[in-house]
Amino acid sequence: MAHQRFRPDTIRRALSDALAREGVPPHVRDVEADLMTEAELHGVPSHGMLMLPRLVAGFRSGHARPDPHIRLVRETAATCVLDGDLGPGRYLGVQGMHAAMERASRFGIGAALVTETTHWGRAHAYACLAADAGFIGLCTTNAIPNMLAPGSSAPALGNNPLAIAAPRGEGRHPIVLDIAMSQAALGRVAAAQREGETVPLGWGLDENGHPTSDPAAILASQNLLPMGGHKGAGLALMMELLTAALGGSPLSHEIAQADASGLDAGASKLFVAIDVGAFGDPARFGARVDSLAASLRERATGPDALLPGERGWRTRDEYERDGIPVHPSVVAALGAVGVELTAP
Repeated sequence: MAHQRFRPDTIRRALSDALAREGVPPHVRDVEADLMTEAELHGVPSHGMLMLPRLVAGFRSGHARPDPHIRLVRETAATCVLDGDLGPGRYLGVQGMHAAMERASRFGIGAALVTETTHWGRAHAYACLAADAGFIGLCTTNAIPNMLAPGSSAPALGNNPLAIAAPRGEGRHPIVLDIAMSQAALGRVAAAQREGETVPLGWGLDENGHPTSDPAAILASQNLLPMGGHKGAGLALMMELLTAALGGSPLSHEIAQADASGLDAGASKLFVAIDVGAFGDPARFGARVDSLAASLRERATGPDALLPGERGWRTRDEYERDGIPVHPSVVAALGAVGVELTAP
């Protein structure tokens, strides 16, 4: 089915209006609409507008709160713990990284753990928020189990993503790595099904435990495979310890027991900001980053050699110019919650 293209501001306004109807105040809905639109601009529709119906359902069921009261629970010089009051995850993510950056500006490094959150969309956004301000940004979260662990026959771990972004200065985009601990995110599998595509073997198993290239079979079984086998599973486990265990909060399986919708209500998120200047000359750091990037390009054997995150920045330039392509099924899903996209 043919995609229709919409201007970014059209999408952003439609999302904001939908959130306003759910009682989300301007300072919260602006962040939510901006970051959903940003995911679309980077070519990651699985973490863009498609997240809205689930969030709306969360508001209506009481699993999410449109106007959260964030509380400072614990604080030391360079760290803090915030209770996010089950607010929208993108808004809480921005608050968490700002708290980490503020502490890093004073102490060289800062960390904020935010508990009682909901799905934050893309980790990319919060690591980049720090990098755009000149910090190295790192963030991770736990999520409902959607990935096999070694020896398991059913999902046992969340694919608990991790993002790290490094600034480049001079108005250039940061280098940013944003990875799930599964071989592919569940949303990427769903996008393949929506587009009528197959997926590579190794992304997941069917209900009988057999490797499959059929995205529908993977979605039905929820049997995503960890990246690198035991390495991805081990990293997912450690991300769980750095978030839920550290905050004494619900673990992945406990989140799912309370609400298996994928909203991740009750999840915990860790944000770390590192002040480059606390460790050396920022200009020297930038030069080292550029030197490494140049070395990688010199050794590339094909035209598709890209730094982490670079494909998304290129996609953003295209979509800003030509509009964001939206699949008809996404338009229909949004229409079900009262979001009407109008043609440019």
